[in-house]
Amino acid sequence: MALPDSVTTCLSQPVHYAICKLGFENQDTYDINDILSGNGEVCWQAVTEHMCYLESDRSVDYIKSIRSLGPVCESVNSYFKSLTKEQFVIQYASWFHWTNCTEVFLEVFDVLQYTQATEVALGLMKLTSCLERALGDVYLLKGNDCPFLLRDLLASKQLADVFGQAVMNVLRIFIGSPHGLNLRNVLWHGFASPQEIPAKYCAMLLFLSAGLGQLLQTYLLQTKSVLVHRPYVIFISLEELDAFPGKYLTTSKFLLSYLNNEILSIAEELVKLSSFVLKTMLPFWIAALTAFKQSRYADSVILLLPQLEVGLRLLFTTTNKCPNRLLTAESSALYTTFDEMLAKHLDNEEVNQLPVVLEEPAMESILKDFLWDFLNHQEGPRIRDRLSHGEINLETFPREVANQIVGFAITILCRFSDKNMFSLKEHMVIKPLMNCASCYRSRFHPISRLKKQVLECMKSICLWPELPTVPEEQVQKIKGLEGNAEANTLILVISEITSQLQHYVPQNCCSSDDSISSVLTERLLVELCNTRICTLYSPRPVLEVVAVLRKISAQCHQVSQQVIAGAGLRYTQWVNKTLRSRQRHNYRRMLSSIKFLSPVLWLILLLITLELVSVHSVCKKNPFDYQQYLKFLKSVLQYTENLVTYTSPEKNKWDETMELTKKTLIKIRKIIDRKLMLMHLAT
Repeated sequence: MALPDSVTTCLSQPVHYAICKLGFENQDTYDINDILSGNGEVCWQAVTEHMCYLESDRSVDYIKSIRSLGPVCESVNSYFKSLTKEQFVIQYASWFHWTNCTEVFLEVFDVLQYTQATEVALGLMKLTSCLERALGDVYLLKGNDCPFLLRDLLASKQLADVFGQAVMNVLRIFIGSPHGLNLRNVLWHGFASPQEIPAKYCAMLLFLSAGLGQLLQTYLLQTKSVLVHRPYVIFISLEELDAFPGKYLTTSKFLLSYLNNEILSIAEELVKLSSFVLKTMLPFWIAALTAFKQSRYADSVILLLPQLEVGLRLLFTTTNKCPNRLLTAESSALYTTFDEMLAKHLDNEEVNQLPVVLEEPAMESILKDFLWDFLNHQEGPRIRDRLSHGEINLETFPREVANQIVGFAITILCRFSDKNMFSLKEHMVIKPLMNCASCYRSRFHPISRLKKQVLECMKSICLWPELPTVPEEQVQKIKGLEGNAEANTLILVISEITSQLQHYVPQNCCSSDDSISSVLTERLLVELCNTRICTLYSPRPVLEVVAVLRKISAQCHQVSQQVIAGAGLRYTQWVNKTLRSRQRHNYRRMLSSIKFLSPVLWLILLLITLELVSVHSVCKKNPFDYQQYLKFLKSVLQYTENLVTYTSPEKNKWDETMELTKKTLIKIRKIIDRKLMLMHLAT
């Protein structure tokens, strides 16, 4: 589809006026010494005197305040340009220590010396995220739960108590209020082009940040308080973030070498010709790719994320025929962000046409699944949130994460490139990337996490046959214990239930001639978990069922881990002859219970996966049947929770485990006989 190439700004007329013109209307010159003391400290009273308030309710008059502060910002910018780096460090570096990001603020000073528009915008984005995180730390000196939104944080009583309400009002002129310049949001959401952000506002925020440090130092001395910085979020299991698996790119290391200068050079050509890129935003794209080449991975991602958002917003507004939504809105109206662009319906309940026009299912998958995974899902990396709110250490931002964002950006550029660019898109280093993108499956949707849990639990149970065990003839010497009759009975019941379930295993996972024993194999569970299940737009009943299934799976895994640990410990104690008589009897009960616990855990995992494969069938149930089904699942959950308790080293209630299992198997058999499972609805 053709996208408009005539867009010259993404700022609405009022927002463009506020940012680009309002602060320049007052041409008065302002003496920097009026707001600086002899030792370089900020004279806050002189700054706050430029604030204007409405006569009606004494609330901030943002228009007049921006106009009044314009010359002050100009003076601060000129003042910083007059300083050498050494002078600035000596005079101001210590005032940035409270942010825990001193180097970022010193870098912003460097940027202001050359006033390169893209670098100023990048510096402002980094400054606002670090400032927000630091202000959150200050908030926690007096409050408990730090507000998620910068708007709410700056309006909080806790920060006003520390810095003073007048100071917070000044800050809200620049960030955090949709009535003010709102610089943080217009940049992080991709509305402002590099040329639309005056450098003097970046200089003023740098100046105000130092002033906040001065005020905070006084407050900490007076109250004898200590500012504690929250730890940064650390990305773990980076291999899970490798978004391009498969036969072309099999490991993260291979991807590292794959995104080399050759493919990045091709990407630079695509940027110039792709309809996905607004011409006014081109400098951001070039700067992002350059930063990646220079191993500045945080900078690269910070620059790319807003551009992906504005590109998708362009696509969204074109396909849904609402071009006005491409622009920033005023404080009274909604502006379009990732959340709405990825939603199934628009705010007027009409169907979002974005997936329809993508035409290619593979493109829809990488677009929606990838973005939901990396930006929205609670168990995903939530890269945009964490970067924009200052939760990530920018200096140690991992290349593995940047790889995924850059790789995704390249696939989008290719998809929305002119047909005349066929030679570039079919280039030997681009085509494998596109093929891998088409294979992408969600990693962090609850359905995907459940699959992962099942496979991890399965691997744990597979270790049971390798557990050290006492020879049967030695165990039989323990007096006062019956044989394994009850355990064998339970195993028989489990086999019968499994035989019933075999009819509902998808044909591609199991041959009709397979024996019962092969149904409970690693291969079967792996194949079931490889079944593609829709994760986009999951209705609430689906998510509720998946949530209960995940809890069941987690409990099963804990049981398995406890059995492995307990069996190993007891065997060692048996060999060393350190078990007392009662402990020997209990060990015998454990060994007997393990014989039926293994197949019962396999049975539960099979139930989970079969229900998961059919999970969308839950929407066919009427409200009563749905509640009854949930009640059954929760009874299985209760059973697994009791298993965790009974198999714990503190309890070791193996006889009770057997009795509990017997009752639960009766429930499972009953609901299967009545055909009330989701697998029954799907057939």
